[in-house]
Amino acid sequence: MKIICIGRNYVEHIRELNNPVPSEPVFFLKPDSSLLIRNRPLYYPSFTSDLHYEVEIILKICKVGKHIQNEFAHTYFDEIGLGLDMTARDLQETAKKKSLPWTIAKGFDQAAPIGRFIPKSRFADQGNISFHLDLNKKTVQKGNSGHMIYSFDDIISYISQFITLRTGDLIFTGTPSGVGPVKIGDILEAYLEGEKVLKCEIK
Repeated sequence: MKIICIGRNYVEHIRELNNPVPSEPVFFLKPDSSLLIRNRPLYYPSFTSDLHYEVEIILKICKVGKHIQNEFAHTYFDEIGLGLDMTARDLQETAKKKSLPWTIAKGFDQAAPIGRFIPKSRFADQGNISFHLDLNKKTVQKGNSGHMIYSFDDIISYISQFITLRTGDLIFTGTPSGVGPVKIGDILEAYLEGEKVLKCEIK
């Protein structure tokens, strides 16, 4: 399975990091070794001093697809969840200054905590899905799928022009504004339409 992440998909998040608005979806990959499941703790990596959270809606791909037309993209995923795109922000900034890839900052072990998934049939309007992230019981990020620059269907169609999607692949769809650092002892809890689907303690 693959973990495909969309970057810069919420205007307010783009502004908070002083990035340009993309003219087409921007995506990168995380290795499967970055997955962190079953609400297991995340151990603060020794190679960074600026570890950030980024909560995102995740789509779980349910069948193989290549060159998927936008109008059929919705048939290629059957579950929706939330995940954290954990980012070593200091390493990312160094890579960006050198025009190097971000993999070192986003693809490390445990960099992709994911929660449980919910059948997409439970969401009446996939263009209006609310989610939020709490840090130590205080809400730090709020998002809605309707605020994305590129919709679920746009994302799936675009990625599939370059990469074959396979059953079990995960697509992180971008993070809203409010990203920030964590420290040892922090507890992150993510809510999808008010339902807690992910908890992650930093150790």
